[in-house]
Amino acid sequence: MPNPVCILEKRMKTILFWALGISALVFSPMAAVAESREYNLTISRQEVLITGQPLNKITLNGTIPGPVLRFKEGDDAVIHVTNTLDEESSIHWHGLILPGNMDGSPGFNGFKAIKPGQTFTYRFPIRQAGTYWYHSHTIHQEQDGLYAGLVIEPATLDPVKAERDYVVLLSDFSKEDAADILSNLKMSSDYYQTHRRTVGDLFRDMKEKWPGKAVKDAGAWGKMRMLPTDISDVKGYHFLVNGLANDQNWTGLFKPGERVRLRFINASAMTIFDIRIPGLKMTVVAADGQPVEPVEVDEFRFGNAETYDVIVTPLDDKAYTIAAESIDREGFAIGTLAPRDGMKGEIPAGRPRAHLTMADMNMEVMMRDDPDMDMSDMETESGWARTFAPEGTKVLSYDDLRYLTEQPDTRAPTRDITVRLGGNMERYIWTMNGTVFDPMKGINIAYNERVRISYVNETMMAHPIHLHGMFTQVENGQDAGKMPNKHTIIVRPGQTVSVILTANEPGEWPIHCHLLYHMATGMMAKVIVAQPGEAIALPASDAPAMDHSGHDMSRMGAESAPTTSVPVDTEDHSQHGAAALAEPATKPAPKKEPANTQPAQQGGHHDHH
Repeated sequence: MPNPVCILEKRMKTILFWALGISALVFSPMAAVAESREYNLTISRQEVLITGQPLNKITLNGTIPGPVLRFKEGDDAVIHVTNTLDEESSIHWHGLILPGNMDGSPGFNGFKAIKPGQTFTYRFPIRQAGTYWYHSHTIHQEQDGLYAGLVIEPATLDPVKAERDYVVLLSDFSKEDAADILSNLKMSSDYYQTHRRTVGDLFRDMKEKWPGKAVKDAGAWGKMRMLPTDISDVKGYHFLVNGLANDQNWTGLFKPGERVRLRFINASAMTIFDIRIPGLKMTVVAADGQPVEPVEVDEFRFGNAETYDVIVTPLDDKAYTIAAESIDREGFAIGTLAPRDGMKGEIPAGRPRAHLTMADMNMEVMMRDDPDMDMSDMETESGWARTFAPEGTKVLSYDDLRYLTEQPDTRAPTRDITVRLGGNMERYIWTMNGTVFDPMKGINIAYNERVRISYVNETMMAHPIHLHGMFTQVENGQDAGKMPNKHTIIVRPGQTVSVILTANEPGEWPIHCHLLYHMATGMMAKVIVAQPGEAIALPASDAPAMDHSGHDMSRMGAESAPTTSVPVDTEDHSQHGAAALAEPATKPAPKKEPANTQPAQQGGHHDHH
């Protein structure tokens, strides 16, 4: 049996290593003179041969994905983007903190898209480190190929030590044009749903449950006009790793015993993945580009637009398979870690496709639609959350994530803002707070106001929600100083997730579902952060924040009560990025000393559905 003293000693040494590394990262002064790093990007439409047959798609500098752009924290980015399409285009810098007019979202902050034949120059300072990505924010161009990775080295020594460093960008490539996919979904929301329950499924349920319960559940699904097999909206994808199909075998080389950093980016339009590397543990060291305390896992669920950095240490002279299995179990994106080119690891067997359960329904919506519904024997286990991983497998949870150092702003939120995620499947329309996107409406927040945003999912699909321009802290049961930063967060079917926002970036910021066709059909809104000193008017539905101490708000909703005013705070309480952890201007709640310390980044080679 391992000696507990030795284990504790080893753990303390690990914590000290991270603490010394991040101290150098956070407290060393950045270079006095910023370096300008310049790129030229050309957006084109051309034939590609990714699937073996020529298809007309959108490329960046002639490739899908486009080139990985690399910067160093403190650089001035200068990126010239030329649009050779016969339609408008744009590039959004996903997860970057930058001026609103450089965010790349047409119709926000005065940005008007890049006209055909024109060149637009993005100029902005690099204020953070980490793994991010960039993609079009115009119509459906992201699905057709306009996306790529972005890596930012920290200004000082990177405490994440690795001999190898690879971007692993996942995407879902379709032979169909994105416009045709959307047209099919609008024609019938079940267009791609070939996995439907049969009479055989009913008989199987009757054996596993008592017959009356099975019949009752089948009737409930029919009444709600929903399919329990409807885990994702689109199928027929080819899943790619860095633009390569499985038979093309993207390979990252290593020497046995080396630490390998894998920068996972989910650039898919509509696909959530489960990630595993059979035979290797993964140590998660960053989420959405932001450093977290190291967490050792066997696998993780990977939402659209999220990024995770992991460290693996292959010890054997053999090939290991990077297996990214789509949540609907339609296939894998496969990559390889190997000591030599040409090697392949064993591809794991596909896992069963999960079925949604009554636990994936929003109880409030169900009772509103049918007040007399009998919930006495309601299922309590989410079908969506089932991965079918072997017993004992450690699957990453948001609850595991702890910010690496100490959050600079730990003030309690002044009020709650509720964002309800809804939809009408018969019309394939997706909504926020009961309406499709309306550019004339917005969620008003005062500059530096600290608010809680509660995402209430009233549908039976997961929604990866992305807020532009700022990070939010996930209320995952950690102390305020250790809540992790996220720019994109999966809101599970029927559940509520809450985050805390320090609104210190003035401007108009999109907030939307990152399932492309959900955003395209309405699931988007506008967050408006006032200029410093500017007062805002609040709607009567906004509420003073409640005391949620001691509660895990990742599983709870927030109540509301009327209020008519909000304090205007002109002090900057939060600078995002690992190298900007200054003391807040107003005194926060008492802080703990930082625990484990860790990395920034280093570059390297129904009606309700």
